[in-house]
Amino acid sequence: MTALTLSTSSAAALRADAVVVGVTKGAKGPEVAAGAEAVDQAFAGRLAATLETLGASGAEGEVTKLPAPDGLKSPVVLAVGLGEAPADGAAYDNEALRKAAGAAARALSGSKKAAYALPVQDADAAQAVAEGALLGAYVYTAYQSSNGKAPLAEIALLGAKPRDKAYKAAAERAAVIAAEVNRARDLINMPPNDLHPKSFAALAQEAAKEHGLKIEVLDEKALVKGGYGGIMGVGQGSANPPRLVKIAYTGAKGRGAKHLALVGKGITYDSGGISLKPAGHNETMKCDMSGAAAVLSTVVAAARLGLPVNVTGWLALAENMPSGSAARPGDVLKMYSGKTVEVLNTDAEGRLVMADALTRASEEKPDAIIDVATLTGAMVLALGNRTFGVMANDDAFRTALHETATEVGEQSWPMPLPADLRKAMDSPTADISNMGERMGGGLAAGLFLKEFVGEGITWAHLDIAGPAFNESGPFGYTPKGGTGSAIRTLVRVAEKAGEGELL
Repeated sequence: MTALTLSTSSAAALRADAVVVGVTKGAKGPEVAAGAEAVDQAFAGRLAATLETLGASGAEGEVTKLPAPDGLKSPVVLAVGLGEAPADGAAYDNEALRKAAGAAARALSGSKKAAYALPVQDADAAQAVAEGALLGAYVYTAYQSSNGKAPLAEIALLGAKPRDKAYKAAAERAAVIAAEVNRARDLINMPPNDLHPKSFAALAQEAAKEHGLKIEVLDEKALVKGGYGGIMGVGQGSANPPRLVKIAYTGAKGRGAKHLALVGKGITYDSGGISLKPAGHNETMKCDMSGAAAVLSTVVAAARLGLPVNVTGWLALAENMPSGSAARPGDVLKMYSGKTVEVLNTDAEGRLVMADALTRASEEKPDAIIDVATLTGAMVLALGNRTFGVMANDDAFRTALHETATEVGEQSWPMPLPADLRKAMDSPTADISNMGERMGGGLAAGLFLKEFVGEGITWAHLDIAGPAFNESGPFGYTPKGGTGSAIRTLVRVAEKAGEGELL
């Protein structure tokens, strides 16, 4: 992974392949942001004018490379846009810093070292720059036979204070968050012939061993014996049998210790089952385990950060395939909760595996449960490719999750759970069917999951179907492919819970 160091060196004096500076949109053209004074001085105060000549405006995400003049130890200056400058000397928006740092890291892929001279007016800003740079430097080349471009090898964060406890903690936290988001990205990008329920569970076991976490893996025999009809029903058509993984971090003991449970959808490949997906919709379905990847990474991050909270992750892992043994439309499954579900569409499988895991998580009576899933295409239609939906059985909790996501720079939107949509899931054969009305399908899926949450437990559902996998070009600190959506939000939720702010 890309190395991160804090440095008090001048941007002019540090040897690196490139020095990164910020540029903002001014009323009369681009303006050089704070932190780049030494670089601007080397240009005789004409860095902004030079950039304008090259067509730079300071717009967010804009990257401009130019040769460095005499007086700089770095041969290249990379100017990255920060958007509008904050008014009246206010602090720069952390997400703008994060995106700019990520865009610069992507542009410097293959370089050995970059000196970041972006505005770091405090430890929070330093964390944003470090996090964005480390996330932007990510590349996935595990299956490429020829050596592709390596990630930027080292980031030197200028203007930070290596001996200051706040800056040091900010850098350490950024490194952990980036490492765990990138762990999830690796899992999501891994091809489904290598990442199936058994191998996913094995990777979780490796992570648990490395970080001192408790882990339990239920194989297909244990799932049948335990009555996990939802997970088994989805996974019974595949040659790769399903798994339910429990991975737990204990960071607090005694009265008052908070317990957060996380449930992740882990469909390692989703063909749709007998309700086969149409052509053009199968190619990226290795990403249908993004929720489980997010949960695993969040639990590991909580352990690495030593958060004073207990976090239990549940990974509901299955492969949804058509075969002679696959579940059929019209089948009735008896769930772990004892409820029966009529399967009207085998491509609405995520809610079935999640239902079993939600019931099992509820048995431990945590203070709250948050589930994370690439659950519905309807949510993508509603919110687009960069925003996840937040539903909950408690309005205040839903609001708190949305605000937390905004705080860490993840786009989310609070969504309702209209009671009138529940009737469409009534079944003449079973307790409930796995399909409701087509209109509002993302909300109906949330209502289905709600049925399997234990009484009195605060619960929220994050539908990350849109932002979990980026099929278009990279932007900011977000690569093409797996993104690690919701991890930063979940880690911050766990932090707040440990601090007594949320649960």
